[in-house]
Amino acid sequence: MDKRVNLERGIVLKKPNLGYYIQKINDIVTTSEEIGELMNPSYETIRTAIDSKKLADLTSEQLKETKELFMSGTDKYRTLLAEIKGLKAPVKVIGIHKKLEKSFETYVFGCQEMVDSINVEETSVNQEQFNTSETKQDEATDEISFCIQRITQLVMGK
Repeated sequence: MDKRVNLERGIVLKKPNLGYYIQKINDIVTTSEEIGELMNPSYETIRTAIDSKKLADLTSEQLKETKELFMSGTDKYRTLLAEIKGLKAPVKVIGIHKKLEKSFETYVFGCQEMVDSINVEETSVNQEQFNTSETKQDEATDEISFCIQRITQLVMGK
């Protein structure tokens, strides 16, 4: 990290490493996409069952596996959120970085709501909660994409 000395206060200020920041954001986005790809087939199964009004055809084992997969994915997203919150953003992207944090947090909440919509014991899915969580995730994903594009523009000076 670059260091600047504030002689009046005798404090060494560390300037965030831009290359490290961009690499970490890229890694987080890549990992997030990989997690989503792993969960997507299970999501599609439930989405199709809801749309075709065939939720009753899903077995308790299918719902159990899906809920466990979704819980695991959501936990991984929480880890990524902690990484985002732990990053020291360069000054020119601090505002949009904060928006990225908030959007990713909203996304994680939406994922948890989807997990919670699956009731393994009753072999059911709360459709309203599932749909609401899906909408929340979609909106957060759009915001996250916007933030990533904006960070890239600011860093690249475009």
